[in-house]
Amino acid sequence: AIAVKSTELAVRKYRIECNIIPYVKQIDTVAAEWPASTNYLYVTYNANSHDLKFDGNHIMVLGSGVYRIGSSVEFDWCAVGCLRELRNLGKKTIMVNYNPETVSTDYDMCDRLYFEEISFEVVMDIYNM
Repeated sequence: AIAVKSTELAVRKYRIECNIIPYVKQIDTVAAEWPASTNYLYVTYNANSHDLKFDGNHIMVLGSGVYRIGSSVEFDWCAVGCLRELRNLGKKTIMVNYNPETVSTDYDMCDRLYFEEISFEVVMDIYNM
């Protein structure tokens, strides 16, 4: 946005008008040894289709982002606790976080886990899918 003397919103609007949209891909956790379906996801522009279907409404929980000594663990614990309570209420959940440690031991805490930066652009792209 700065390079073209514009705003993030204007660049985003133009990108969408030009149909430049990201697609969701699953992370292959078994190195293609056999077919795998995971809830570990990422967003890419290097694709022409999604790896999954978007069914129903989900509640998005944002993690704390990249690991920072002294703050990430507490915020990630709050995010995992939030996911647990939402699941207890019967809600489908999405977590967006750049820190894989968040759910490394609790991989089934959410229906979809996006390993992505916490930025307006990425969060809005996931929200609009």
